[in-house]
Amino acid sequence: MAAQTAPSAGVDSGSRLDVPTAASPATKDAPVQDSAAQDKPRPVRTRPQKPNYFLIHSKPLPLETHPLPAFVPQNPLSLLRIAYIYLSQLISSPSSHRDEPITGIFSSETRSVHITDHASARALWEMGFFGKGTMSRSEPSWLDREKARLKANKHGGGTAEENTRRRREERKLFKLERARAEAEQIEETLRRERTALDTVNSDKDEDKATEIAISHVFPWMQQQESNADTIHTTGILNNTAIAEREEEEEAPITNQEHLQLNLEESFFLSYALGSLQILDSNTKQPLSTSSLLTLFRQHSHFPTAQISSLHPDDPFLLNYVVYHHYRSLGWVVRPGVKFSCDFLLYNRGPVFSHAEFALIIIPEYAERSIETAEGKGKMGWWWLHCVNRVQSQVKKSLVIVYVKVPKELPSVEEGEADIGRIMRSYEVREFVIRRWLANRSRD
Repeated sequence: MAAQTAPSAGVDSGSRLDVPTAASPATKDAPVQDSAAQDKPRPVRTRPQKPNYFLIHSKPLPLETHPLPAFVPQNPLSLLRIAYIYLSQLISSPSSHRDEPITGIFSSETRSVHITDHASARALWEMGFFGKGTMSRSEPSWLDREKARLKANKHGGGTAEENTRRRREERKLFKLERARAEAEQIEETLRRERTALDTVNSDKDEDKATEIAISHVFPWMQQQESNADTIHTTGILNNTAIAEREEEEEAPITNQEHLQLNLEESFFLSYALGSLQILDSNTKQPLSTSSLLTLFRQHSHFPTAQISSLHPDDPFLLNYVVYHHYRSLGWVVRPGVKFSCDFLLYNRGPVFSHAEFALIIIPEYAERSIETAEGKGKMGWWWLHCVNRVQSQVKKSLVIVYVKVPKELPSVEEGEADIGRIMRSYEVREFVIRRWLANRSRD
């Protein structure tokens, strides 16, 4: 290198020895270290990779959209492409719904609509987070969890809950087997004592009496035999349990979970989007939107109300007006009974972030009569402070949604225009309430 052969100031170049410096070996060995570092195996990822939720939940609603391509000013041919696609869609407009409509069955016992088809259930959850699994906390994931559990049992692993459950079952089986062995041992001891008394009194079988005496003097011999029998029996039971478990793992798994939709979600999917067809549980015939409106209004009361006793301030109407309002604004609306509210508002969905707002619905009457003043809509400050304290602890903003209730509803006939008139007769006002803290609000 030039830095190594150049002579220093005041030293003869002919007498200078070209001794390699300390940097030369390090530079020479650098490629060897780099190759060794490259050959070193990378650490194995222990935590499974999370699914791509942005790709799974890319569609906010269970509808297919067909947008026009973007116009590029630098490329005039893009205008021809836009015109071609527009004319093709104008001549033969593509459908926004699936080829096979989603079908649900209304259940008057649970006051909800059940989706039994697994593909339809996944589609409703992935496109808008509608409903909940009947055997899950939120997402219908029972089938995946069951497959993971059986796979973990087959390979001897599993989650902490599965290992704890397995240990409890084995401990329970051991205790039952130990109790049975102790009971048999006590019974055998009593039988031998009775036999010994009979033999000593009759004095007919001296050898047997001697054996019984030896057994009383050396009881550990019989204890070993009893323990051996117990271990043998336990081994047989364990082998039987393992065989049954292997047969269960080899058998195909049937999905036993349904997607459960509440009344507001069901009516929104059926009336507003047209993506859901609801069947009657008895006749298995599809129900019209006007019939669904009356049916859901009846089942929003407990016990189920009669048609003659329905009013404009039915719980279903109040809840659906608020649900439709925020769904139309792009929010993901989920039930909020867990946090002492009516609904929760998510920006994109539960898998992306926590809910930002908690909704409390309060009816507002145009002319308050004595009945309405003493009934719905009367809530005190103590109740409001309790709810607001809960929302502040879970870091959510409390929103009071006032729904103005009309005096009477227009008549509902066969057709969606009349239902639209009913929904337009309600008004929604919202107020955000935050907890006042003296330490944070000082000047």
